[in-house]
Amino acid sequence: MSAATQRVGVIGLGNIGGAIAANLIVDGHEVHVHDLDPTRVETLVAAGATAAASAIALAQRTEVVFTSLPNPAAMDTVATAWLAGATRDAVLVDLSTNAPVTVRAVGARISAAGCHLLEAPLTGGAPGAKMRMLVFMVGGDAGVYERCRPLLDKLGRASFHIGPLGSGNVAKLVNSLLAFTAAWVSLEGLAVAAKAGIDLRTMIEVIRTGGAGNFFTDRMVEGINERNRPTSFSLALAAKDAGLLLDVGRDLGVPTPVAAEVAQSFVAAIAAGLGERDFTDLVELMERHAGVKLHLPPPRSAGGSP
Repeated sequence: MSAATQRVGVIGLGNIGGAIAANLIVDGHEVHVHDLDPTRVETLVAAGATAAASAIALAQRTEVVFTSLPNPAAMDTVATAWLAGATRDAVLVDLSTNAPVTVRAVGARISAAGCHLLEAPLTGGAPGAKMRMLVFMVGGDAGVYERCRPLLDKLGRASFHIGPLGSGNVAKLVNSLLAFTAAWVSLEGLAVAAKAGIDLRTMIEVIRTGGAGNFFTDRMVEGINERNRPTSFSLALAAKDAGLLLDVGRDLGVPTPVAAEVAQSFVAAIAAGLGERDFTDLVELMERHAGVKLHLPPPRSAGGSP
């Protein structure tokens, strides 16, 4: 499989899948799309894609299919339908953050039918998908990965072959744990600082200069004043991913008390009506818990004044 024009399918045209499909069209591939939301399909058809009435119909027309779906059950259902229409040696590349046990079970069924499954969960979110800045963590047969790698290399900035099926999602969930924990503990620290009367811009400068910074304090914190932004990655999806990480830790016999605490913060966000809001609105939950407003003043000028 080369990076030349191919018959490619995308099932699940949300923030990630829609951007993936759009970029595949730009790259000159023959792109077939399917989604339960007809408006998403219509948008991509207008850009040059061909609509498929079902996952089965899409599988019959394509060599490789990407799926981007909300949960393991949806992936299992779609993979079963895809397999019913797939030709021998076809490849399904699941971009979803998934349960490793589900990936392995689905992969066994697909392999028995003479086809192939790769898991390729990603980091970078919707902005990364649009800008081709995704990082893929791939699990599955190394030879199948090399066949699909030209496509992945065009869709993102890096891909890593982690190991057999299941390992890609373990890597993704570990990465998510570090990101989620950094965000939540950073908000806790900022709430303490704010309630003590410390200017948050000064506090952030101290954290960055003192070596305790992380992705949240380095970049994401600059957006905490902006609320109700369009949802790129919902708090409900964060809760799902955190739950999957807890399952993996339990299955492997690894205590994950910090992960459990962070997962509960996402459950609390859903209970507070924030589930469909963007991950960045986690700041609102911290404000409610701590009884303090978190406002970040603008960066200081070179002379030291705002």
